[in-house]
Amino acid sequence: MQEKRNKPQMDADIHGWKRVFIFLMVLFACGCFVSNDDVMKQRTIRIFSYNIRHGEGMDGRIDLKRIADVISAKNPDLVALQEIDKNCARSGNRDIASELGDMLGMDYRFGKFMDFQGGEYGMAVLSRFPIVETIRHSLPDGAEPRCALEIKVQIDDSTSPISFVCIHNDWINEGIRVKQVEALMAFLRDYNNPIILAGDFNGEKSDASLELLEQAGWKILDKNGKKTWPADNPEVEIDFFVTRGASFVTAEHDVIDERTASDHRPIYAVIGE
Repeated sequence: MQEKRNKPQMDADIHGWKRVFIFLMVLFACGCFVSNDDVMKQRTIRIFSYNIRHGEGMDGRIDLKRIADVISAKNPDLVALQEIDKNCARSGNRDIASELGDMLGMDYRFGKFMDFQGGEYGMAVLSRFPIVETIRHSLPDGAEPRCALEIKVQIDDSTSPISFVCIHNDWINEGIRVKQVEALMAFLRDYNNPIILAGDFNGEKSDASLELLEQAGWKILDKNGKKTWPADNPEVEIDFFVTRGASFVTAEHDVIDERTASDHRPIYAVIGE
């Protein structure tokens, strides 16, 4: 008899716990319970890097619209571009960085390596975020003059600026690449803000220049060894994102299977800061 007298209370308790369970599930579905990692991932940055060979594809055609379409498909916030012509004869005397910026609706900065064919040859960066500072870091010369192009961008009012640095190291000599990385690390040594290096390092992960970065505490974002050059049948992985100074959480990172628009395949990542 005692058991029968408690059954209504037991039923009420069960229904009560069911309501609590359903309420908790609704909260989780709405994102009301968020881990620290999830908080990091909520404020995401989409980054992209592409050596575009002055817009010339594997088919020999210069087609900036094709390059812009490859980039826009990933809707990036920050783009590092290598092998950029500004008013050079071989690319039709076009200001490539300016044109791509207009096509993509992004602000741009150009960094000159050297005078070339009546114009200038170098690198560029594009940004959807406000650019608060631009710095051209001169690096030791190799087969060609080299620099790294840094922009500091403000993601929002509550964070310090992020330094986004375009890389295109020497393509012949590992010793020169090491010197170029040493020089860049010296420029950035006293920075307290987060830094993203992006571009064509012209060395694989085993290259002494990249090992030097890792030994100094930089993080090379892992894309499972996917190759990036040459675009039609990649044999080496030489394009990378490398970070320092923040607990970036990588939500996505890959090589885009684009075989024609340039001789490199582009890389992209979605990271939380």
